[in-house]
Amino acid sequence: MKRLLALLLVSSAMGQTPIQNATVNDLVEKLAPEQPKTRSLGSRNLQPKPKSIDLVIQFDLDSAKLKEPGKPLLDNLVAAMQSDRLMNIKFKVEGHTDAQGSQEHNLKLSQSRADSVIAYMSGQGIDKERLAGEGKGFTELLLPDKPKAAENRRVRITTQP
Repeated sequence: MKRLLALLLVSSAMGQTPIQNATVNDLVEKLAPEQPKTRSLGSRNLQPKPKSIDLVIQFDLDSAKLKEPGKPLLDNLVAAMQSDRLMNIKFKVEGHTDAQGSQEHNLKLSQSRADSVIAYMSGQGIDKERLAGEGKGFTELLLPDKPKAAENRRVRITTQP
């Protein structure tokens, strides 16, 4: 029982780790809607569950300017969004911060960072109509027990119905 609990804790913690590096195919697999196992008349109207991934996208300190190390991951995300499996899906780009500074400042900063990611992706060929940005500040910390941890500073990409 203890081993099972330990395995579950390790698995859930691993699922929370923001992605620093992923191939185009990895991103497609993580974001593509699941294919129904069987087709029936009743499954025609089913909406796929939204999927999301947390990405490590680096910015200059207290800035929305993208740093170069995050651009290859965004380039792979753009290529994934242009794939057959994702080309008709809309996405929400959420900016998240750690808990340093005021709530108001972090909400503005996280919105600016989401907007910066959207501007970069649209500059790489993604239609802005497919992207919606939202700043979350530190309202949804990835590691609530470590509010100032760097892992809380991230961008989340979520598929939209």
